[in-house]
Amino acid sequence: MNNPLFYAKILLFGEYGIIEDSQGLTLPYSFYKGTLKFSDLDNDFEKKSNRSLAKYSDYLLDLELPEEYQLDVDSFRNDIERGLFFDSNIPQGYGVGSSGALVAAIFERYSVTKRDPESVSKNELKDLKMIFGLLESYFHGKSSGIDPLICFMNLPILIQSKESVDTVSIPAEELGKGAIFLIDSGMTGETGPMIQIFFEKLKNEGFRKTLKEEFIRYNNACIDAFLKKDMNPFFRNLKKLSVWAYEHFRPMIPENIFKAWKTGLDSNAYYLKLCGSGGGGYILGFSKDYAKAEKMLEGFHKEVIYRF
Repeated sequence: MNNPLFYAKILLFGEYGIIEDSQGLTLPYSFYKGTLKFSDLDNDFEKKSNRSLAKYSDYLLDLELPEEYQLDVDSFRNDIERGLFFDSNIPQGYGVGSSGALVAAIFERYSVTKRDPESVSKNELKDLKMIFGLLESYFHGKSSGIDPLICFMNLPILIQSKESVDTVSIPAEELGKGAIFLIDSGMTGETGPMIQIFFEKLKNEGFRKTLKEEFIRYNNACIDAFLKKDMNPFFRNLKKLSVWAYEHFRPMIPENIFKAWKTGLDSNAYYLKLCGSGGGGYILGFSKDYAKAEKMLEGFHKEVIYRF
């Protein structure tokens, strides 16, 4: 059995905003990965994964997909009976795409029509995003399809709008003083309840207005500046984005991160933002001087994902 690896992903920009048609920028993160394997299911992890796949296959049986995106669910179910499980070190509830990698792995293996990610057209990307949204909705209640799409493509993806996604090149890393990094909140977050809070907030006209006029503007400006490697406007808009999230996304910010978030804003030593839906898991950090930020964030487990 061919066992391709599916990497975790990091949504650098666009959390919640992409639901309301903001831009998003997401990239693979090869530190965490998963693959479908067979085993005798002689440990708890493998047994639990196998049972989860069986429940998911029930969902797939009832799911109606367009003909060109059909899955061979019978083969999938037969393989589950033979001891299939998802061997993954991607932490669940951390905003790095654990369900996305699983969905991408199942799609790659059980698609009736095989697709080579390297030859997927821009139009096909849009269709794949929609299909992946249906496949991943089982896990979150509602899915944009972006996580499985990036796990399947294994390339950075720029989300221009709900209707437009494309692969994109990000600036090459440099061993400078600056860094983008992950902070481990030490707790898992559940996507479903967080998205529910967001939709409740959207019922408020004032929140909808500030989301469209401020959050989406700062978010899109950050993506534009980052792709151009224009770091001054990047950090200027990043601070505005971080302030906005501090004021409007409080329920999504893990309690033990709250003080550190404010310290970053007050000192300008680093800025924090949500990584995915929040509520736990990872938080994203950005600093022009990582050594200084690292010292100030002592006590938190951190992982550098990009240097500049």
